[in-house]
Amino acid sequence: MTAAASEPAGVAPWRRSVSAGLRRIAALGRAEGLLLRRNGLAVVIALALPLGTVLAVPTSPELAGAIGSSTGAAVITAVTAVSLNLFVYYHLVTTLVARREELVLKRLRTGEPTDFELLAGTATPAVAVAWAQIVLTTVIAAALFDVTAPVNFLLVITAIFLGTAVFVLLAAASTALTPTVELAQVTTTPMLVIPLTLSGLYFPLSDLPHPLEQLSRLLPLTPVVDLLRLGLSGTTTDGHTVGFASSFATAVPSVLVLFGWIVLGGLATRRWFRWEPRR
Repeated sequence: MTAAASEPAGVAPWRRSVSAGLRRIAALGRAEGLLLRRNGLAVVIALALPLGTVLAVPTSPELAGAIGSSTGAAVITAVTAVSLNLFVYYHLVTTLVARREELVLKRLRTGEPTDFELLAGTATPAVAVAWAQIVLTTVIAAALFDVTAPVNFLLVITAIFLGTAVFVLLAAASTALTPTVELAQVTTTPMLVIPLTLSGLYFPLSDLPHPLEQLSRLLPLTPVVDLLRLGLSGTTTDGHTVGFASSFATAVPSVLVLFGWIVLGGLATRRWFRWEPRR
């Protein structure tokens, strides 16, 4: 009896389909990675962000005070937030627009890859660079500052994974407003500036008027910062400290906000994302 015949009906085809999809995503990711490596400015930003943040945070009492007393946690939180907002979101917008205008997406869509695989493969290099920045920053911060064991490592991973999904989908949706790569600097500015400014990364949101504070907590980057703060140091949005067990209940609102953005981003991408230029 062969191995395929010994498997339950329908299992082998499903496995082959998933495996083939992963191979297509990896192939697209490698191609985009080669193009990214040729972009000198993107490489410089990727290398400079962790090092620049490590040097800047210790000299910024406002940033450290907004995120927490731990310099190491402040550095990791700052790099994660900026990487997701700047590198994943902005870089992916420009990449998708460029591939659309060059008719690359249209040609690829006529082949075997599904729409999901095309988007995932295109996003893979930007996501990989952002995650590498976070890992590199963690290593440097652990070597230079007072990085203690996270209160809840699961919340840290949740913040990174959900935050990545949110900004990938928002980048795909934003391409509908971006007719050319040159205009990406204009169309992405609101999403780059507003969520980052009102994320709680630079000043406590409690300093804002109450309506603006509540609005800020619904922005896509704020729950990422809140979950990182909670997971790394156990610090809640109102400044209290909780332990491992209590941190799960405290994290629920932030997780729900991120899931809400994932749903909105997915619906917007499905409705407005274009695979070829509008002539």
